[in-house]
Amino acid sequence: MNGIEWHYLAFDQLSAAQLYAVLQLRSEVFVVEQTCIFQDMDGADAQAMHLLGSLQGSLVAYARCLAAGHKFAEASIGRVATRAAVRGTGAGHALMRQAIACLLQAWGAQAIRIGGQAHLEAFYRQHGFDKAGPVYLEDGIAHIEMLRSI
Repeated sequence: MNGIEWHYLAFDQLSAAQLYAVLQLRSEVFVVEQTCIFQDMDGADAQAMHLLGSLQGSLVAYARCLAAGHKFAEASIGRVATRAAVRGTGAGHALMRQAIACLLQAWGAQAIRIGGQAHLEAFYRQHGFDKAGPVYLEDGIAHIEMLRSI
């Protein structure tokens, strides 16, 4: 999707307004839309790099990137979210391409592991991720670990 402006920022580089927009989008997608009560603020944000995608000044896409050793032995991408208004436009694919590129630029060529929602397995396969474990429940939602090799 064209027109999205990307920013890749460490936690302490996020402005208060950016952090609010991130938490608002994550809550909108993961708590309200998916009717899932869970602790989104899990203590990992301070160690993460945050990819924000804005369209006309509004946050429409987000992903959290963590270096190897924080969530998994490998680097990881998580909290992948797009605003409902941009779904189906290619924004999610643009977000994943950008997240992978930013992570590799920040920490070098390496494998990336995700714990994605199982119904999105085909989506993540399009970005080089392969199933790396059985389906498991996380907060009542089926997830699957996937690995993108070097």
